[in-house]
Parts: sequence; C-alpha cells; structure tokens
Amino acid sequence: MQFEFRFDSADPLQKTDVGDPLTRSADGGSRGDHGLNPVKGRRLKQDWLSVGARQVPLQMVRHLRARRYVLRLTREGAARVTIPRGGSLAEAKQFVARNTDWLEKQLVRQALRPSGLKPWSLGVEILFHGESVRLRPGPGDKPGVVLFGSETFRVCDIAADLRPAVERQLWRLAARELPRRVAELAALHHLTLRHVTVRNQRTRWGSCSRRAAISLNWRLIQAPAFVSDYIILHELAHLKEMNHSRRFWREVARLCPDFARAEKWLKQHADLLG
Repeated sequence: MQFEFRFDSADPLQKTDVGDPLTRSADGGSRGDHGLNPVKGRRLKQDWLSVGARQVPLQMVRHLRARRYVLRLTREGAARVTIPRGGSLAEAKQFVARNTDWLEKQLVRQALRPSGLKPWSLGVEILFHGESVRLRPGPGDKPGVVLFGSETFRVCDIAADLRPAVERQLWRLAARELPRRVAELAALHHLTLRHVTVRNQRTRWGSCSRRAAISLNWRLIQAPAFVSDYIILHELAHLKEMNHSRRFWREVARLCPDFARAEKWLKQHADLLG
C-alpha cells in the first residue's frame, strides 16, 4: 500500500487515508481491503450522493494500476470510487448508481458496528515510547492542561473524552521525531530516500514506495525505540528489495539483527492499530 506523502500539521486527525474493508468491485463481488488502495491515485473531485435518506460524500480517485472500478465505504462514511486507467467519470457514476443498495447496507452495518475505542480521561494509562504513562491534570493555576510523561498540552474540556486531543499530540510528536530518526538510520546505512511522512494508517505500521518515499504510522511514537527503529529499517530495506523475498529478509536481518524481538512486540500490541 502506498500513500500521497504529505502531513497536515494543522489538524492531523482530521485526515485518514485508509478505507474501511467494505469494498465492492466492478465484477460485482465484495471483498476485503486487500486490493489496490485508491489513495495512491489522483483525487479528481468530491461530490455528494443520495443513499436512502442520507447525503454521502462521493470521492472520485483515478488509479493508473487499477483494472476495474471499485467502490469503497471509508471509515468516515464516504463513498470512494477508484477509476481505472481508461475509465471515465460518467462510467464511475453509473457504477455507483448500480450499487447504491449495497452501499446503503454497508452504511447500516457501519453505524451498528461498535467503534472499539474507549474514551480516555484523567488517570488513564497510555503507551508513550514503550512506557506506560498516566494522563494527569496540570497545576491548579493552569486549567485545561493535561500532562503525560514530560509532555504538556492544552485541551478545550478536561472533563470530555481526551483521546482525540492526546492522539493529536502524539501525532505531532511523531511527525517531529520519526522523520529525524529515519534520516539518521538512512545515513548510517548509506541509503538514499526522497520523502518521509507520518500518517494515520489503520492497517500497517509503515510502507515504502518505489519512488523511495517512506510513510510511517504515528502510533510508532507509542512503541519502544527498538521497535520503531525496526519498522524504519524494515522500510529502508525495501529501498533495495521491493518485496518480501528471502533476499529482503536477509537485508532486514543485516540492518536489524534483533528484528524478531521487535516483531514479537508488534504482535503483542497489534490492538494499537485498531
């Protein structure tokens, strides 16, 4: 999976590029989210679609490697249509129109599905750099301030769910720390890359494109250093081997001899990805 390599520092949690695994292809089948990710393609336009009594955002994305039209319901409740090479907006709209019944069913399923994300309040413990830290109130003379570890930041309502504000802060820290670490490890191993970005992937920890662009999950800021370093080195290894062949894993072992320990930690904390 590859991404458009940009980071919006203004309000990062308002952007997510991973669709919900509710997908319908032009051949009429429903499948899991294992196919082409339309985010790699070029966004053409956003419109609105009537689905039952609802108005749903309709996003059109052209993907040069796609072989068929694909309709996906994103986690945000938008209908996203992938247009293959040679396809047209008119055909994409006809494809969507033929599948509005399917889309309405998926919207109902999505609305009934529990989010699985528990609210955070003062006193809750979260992972930060691999350590369990508690969300604490600021000094009495600084209302609306939350502390965790050595970090201090303000929130609008300290009695509300703190998860969005804390995750936003974690993302900002990750966007500052992770690219710097990528540059250090790339220089150490004499590897050249073009871009590094920190995003909100919900299904993976990182990715590397053929254009030498690396994308990392902001949640790595919650992992110990040996784990985040492994993910970075894993993606750097893709600069030499764009696959998961034996040659690739030999390169990973060369760059990160202790990678098995990091893999074990990631499996134990897979719930961080939701």
